[in-house]
Amino acid sequence: MAGQGLPLTYRDAGVDIDAGNRLVDRIKPLAASTRREGALGGLGGFGALFDVRAAGFRDPILVSATDGVGTKLKLAIDTGRHDTVGIDLVAMCVNDLVVQGAEPLFFLDYFATGALSVEQAGAVIAGIAEGCRQAGAALVGGETAEMPGLYAAGDYDLAGFAVGAVERGDILPRGVSEGDLLLGLASSGVHSNGFSLVRRIVEKAGLGWSDPAPFRPEATLGEALLAPTRIYVRSCLRAIRETGAVRALAHITGGGLTENVPRVLPDHLAAEIDLAAIDVPAVFGWLSAAGPVEEAEMLRSFNCGIGMVLVVGAGEAGLVSDLLTRSGERVAGLGRIVAREDAPVRYAGRLRLP
Repeated sequence: MAGQGLPLTYRDAGVDIDAGNRLVDRIKPLAASTRREGALGGLGGFGALFDVRAAGFRDPILVSATDGVGTKLKLAIDTGRHDTVGIDLVAMCVNDLVVQGAEPLFFLDYFATGALSVEQAGAVIAGIAEGCRQAGAALVGGETAEMPGLYAAGDYDLAGFAVGAVERGDILPRGVSEGDLLLGLASSGVHSNGFSLVRRIVEKAGLGWSDPAPFRPEATLGEALLAPTRIYVRSCLRAIRETGAVRALAHITGGGLTENVPRVLPDHLAAEIDLAAIDVPAVFGWLSAAGPVEEAEMLRSFNCGIGMVLVVGAGEAGLVSDLLTRSGERVAGLGRIVAREDAPVRYAGRLRLP
């Protein structure tokens, strides 16, 4: 007869509320380690509060960004290494904020899985907290969703959301002109774009994630490819605020230099980029050869060694470059802004693929 038998619980349906509570307890000290001026309260409320004026802004414009880490997640899941994709998640959001001159204020994450593993989720969120510390953003909350039947065993998904602020008169880009120079900041590897192609190349090469990386044999292929996305926030904000010479920035994500640099240029201007000026990491040489992947496709699929591009006044390029170098960046003079004739990016030379 319907309704007879033992009473059902949420755990019987595959959702463990107690595990969720244990994860919250584990997250609280991580979130506390990211606290900054302006953040009000702690975890556990229905929403997070932030006082922008307490963060030092007088007439702020809020800037928001949301992103994920794409199929790089599959690599983390397959290798069982979950401690770096959280940094990637933060980086993909906050690097998009700083290109508009915005200082990241706070970050929220969304973690979804079929059956919650406190260890797995805790490692991911520890990485998120590390990314927030690097960016100077407060981890103010998020959502952990346990959805049995929607994800395969061990799988999970991630999304991030960041909010920053910039003074009304300081929004970038501004004043980009013919003759301005392009500075490129070195990437830490593939970052978090192009991993569907990376995984296809690895499969074609017949390699496993535990095999030595052909381009870095002291590490496994999985370890080498999981190098987290570089966070450029502190160095770029310093350059913006201390020199007054930064006119635009472009975060080099999906679409590479070819599609991201034009996003910050007026329609009448183009970027002339010397490919030979880029110190291309060995991973890209291997991907190009093992694919094989032609140069034009490399430039649209990967960052090829440049994670951020700055447009600066020609007279101040040396000043900006020196400051960025002192801030820990590796800087390359990439080229200049020219009048647009056809394509918004004009390449000179060839990539020096290792």
